[in-house]
Amino acid sequence: MACARSSLSSPHQLPRRSHARSLNLTLNRHIPPPMAATEESLRRNLAEMLSAVESHGNSVKALKASNAPKTEIDAAIEALNRLKLEKSLIERELQSIVSGNGADSSVTREAFRQAVVNTHERRQFFILSFNIYGGVAGLYDYGPPGCAVKSNVLSFWRQHFVLEEKMLEVDCSCVTPEVVLKASSHVDKFTDLMVKDEKTGTCYRADHLLKDFCKDKLEKDLSISMEKAAELKKVLATLDDFSAEELGAKIKEYGIIAPDTKNPLSDPYPFNLMFQTSIGPSGLIPGYMRPETAQGIFVNFNYLYYYNRNKLPFAAAQIGQAFRNEVFNLSVKLNICVHGLLRVRESTLAEIEHFVDPEDKSHPKFSKVANLEILMFPREDQMSGQYARNIPLGEAVSKAGFNYHLANEMAYYAADCWDAEIESSYGWIECVGIADRSAFDLKAHMDKSGVALVAQEKFSEPREVEVLLYAYNTQLGLAFRGNQKNVVEALKAMNEKEAMDMKAELESKGEVEFYVCTLGKNVCIKKNMLSISKEKKKVHHRVFTPSVIEPSFGIGRIIYCLYEHSFYTRPSKAGEELLNVFRFPPLVAPFKCMVFPLVQNQKFEKVAEDISESLTVAGISHQIDITSTSIGKRYAISDELGVPFAITVDTISSVTIRERDSKDQIRVKVHKVASVMTALAYGHRTWEDILEKKKMGGYLVKLLSSLLRICR
Repeated sequence: MACARSSLSSPHQLPRRSHARSLNLTLNRHIPPPMAATEESLRRNLAEMLSAVESHGNSVKALKASNAPKTEIDAAIEALNRLKLEKSLIERELQSIVSGNGADSSVTREAFRQAVVNTHERRQFFILSFNIYGGVAGLYDYGPPGCAVKSNVLSFWRQHFVLEEKMLEVDCSCVTPEVVLKASSHVDKFTDLMVKDEKTGTCYRADHLLKDFCKDKLEKDLSISMEKAAELKKVLATLDDFSAEELGAKIKEYGIIAPDTKNPLSDPYPFNLMFQTSIGPSGLIPGYMRPETAQGIFVNFNYLYYYNRNKLPFAAAQIGQAFRNEVFNLSVKLNICVHGLLRVRESTLAEIEHFVDPEDKSHPKFSKVANLEILMFPREDQMSGQYARNIPLGEAVSKAGFNYHLANEMAYYAADCWDAEIESSYGWIECVGIADRSAFDLKAHMDKSGVALVAQEKFSEPREVEVLLYAYNTQLGLAFRGNQKNVVEALKAMNEKEAMDMKAELESKGEVEFYVCTLGKNVCIKKNMLSISKEKKKVHHRVFTPSVIEPSFGIGRIIYCLYEHSFYTRPSKAGEELLNVFRFPPLVAPFKCMVFPLVQNQKFEKVAEDISESLTVAGISHQIDITSTSIGKRYAISDELGVPFAITVDTISSVTIRERDSKDQIRVKVHKVASVMTALAYGHRTWEDILEKKKMGGYLVKLLSSLLRICR
């Protein structure tokens, strides 16, 4: 459960640097700038330089006004120009730090991102849904290569988690009755704070407006003081902890207005993110499209517990669609969201619910990773304006030192929350949310449904424990009549502290207000209705409500970050243009290889078709291209799709296999192509292994030939 953070420059092995131009990002908020020139020193120097420029400018004006000698005026102007030049150099260096582009970066984030998006659209990785009707913000369709990448990522996720940990996989309904989401508190609490344009009614995410203002101010207004910069950074660091009132106060203090119309904004107010629907033709059963996949797992706990032979711990996993009516800060004119796949209204989630004993949340394999260091951002570091730092997992677990959510950022159901983030051109993006949901969900559904969702621990020997005893008097039944069962079940669900507090209050006041979940209201419990006591008894088992640890993976976000991390450009063979390349690992590439006849030739095409058939039998995804397009253009298209290998049929007995990033080539016999590609596609062997074997084979052939000549 680490707050792992990945930099754009290191997710996979890079191609040769002479061929690659990729984005190198560093975010101030998380990673400290170089010691040689800190933002603080540069802002201080810039403030001094601005003051000096203003002072010298006034001096020049005064000299001109007093008709001073031309030589004196020219000298003053020359000195002023030197100051302006020095000021511009400081501004440039400061800009490189606050924007995160690095002083030597030749590519801006926006230009890099646009190049990636353009390639996505051209090669149909993903496109705006319903595009011929103008599209809808937050809805996207995956094209053929995008579908293939997504399928491969999910397959690897399933193998890594479900198969490795022997999880129970389920597939639950997307349409959810309101009663389920009422019990889980989504109906009341699944909200974001929104503001409206007071004239047009256009809606915006309040926290995003404030975040964008602070980032723009820090990156574009280099003249602000160090004190003001520190204030804006603190707002960014603690933004998720702001209440609606605090958020509204900051928006007014900074004079933030509607970005498109410049109209004033309303005060922030909560907006429920769920899509509402009705179940059945009568419309009498209200429902929602599920905002997460977890609730389907929780309501099926008893069946899963039974399937697992009534043993804890166990984990249930689910991959499926979730729906959230996100509030976008978008362009009104274009009706598009600037965050692409990172912020969508329909997304694929891969979620795991680990059901564990609340008294033992250990994992048997943790010792294998305890010494692994991960870049983390603990809560205390966020609050004090510090930077992320590398922390061993063992230490992080002992000190709860992950990217710990701030108090107000914590999900309502969670005892603890952490994020796992990946760096992108948008900054650090949460791709995995990790929550200790405690027993919140199971208890909520138990209270609402009246069905026990509990586990048992059988003891090898009887144990003496103190148990709560309730004695109900006839007055209870008379007072609540048809609701007596609901009240009694709610009383039994109290923990020991709650029960003893009630006992004390009944004895001191004679009555107590008590909330009954299944009735949705408070009832008055009087002293003559029941008595509560403790008694020691021997028990053979323990009954408890399991706690839940939940990692939730945003598959679309992970895939988008994979796209950015994999993208680079390199010059064409003639050096006249830059070619786009996705360096996908074979495991997730949309196709493992392309098959090309070198030229349009019936014999070559027949060999290509035979190879294609053998690859299909071996389960290797591929494409075959028998068009008359030049081999160079076909390579370029293959590289832009991220296909790791290209098989060129140039004889009827053997082929050339080309590796995408190095552009190295090897010769392989036709009948061995499928076995070589299988080894490469599934990671059984690397390209370097194949090259080394070929070199060794060539060396042995030469050696054998030499020996034969000597023998003759």
